[in-house]
Amino acid sequence: MSTSGLKGINAVGHKGWVEVKCRICAKKLDVTLDIVYVCQHCRDRYDAYFCTADARRVHYRCPFCGRELQPITPWIAQKRR
Repeated sequence: MSTSGLKGINAVGHKGWVEVKCRICAKKLDVTLDIVYVCQHCRDRYDAYFCTADARRVHYRCPFCGRELQPITPWIAQKRR
């Protein structure tokens, strides 16, 4: 088995797979540990991820389109199942 394709940023345990930045304050957020708010409509276009403090500051509304921000965390995903 070759490991040449699994080195660097393509490796399974690399932080880039689970880390996003808050759109307002640029705080690095770990999706598996932190509560992250996202606008489902603007996520792909603007990378609209927000930390808890900034989501509260914008009253849980997306500053780009005005829609409600949704929390994405492993705890909430497990609870919905």
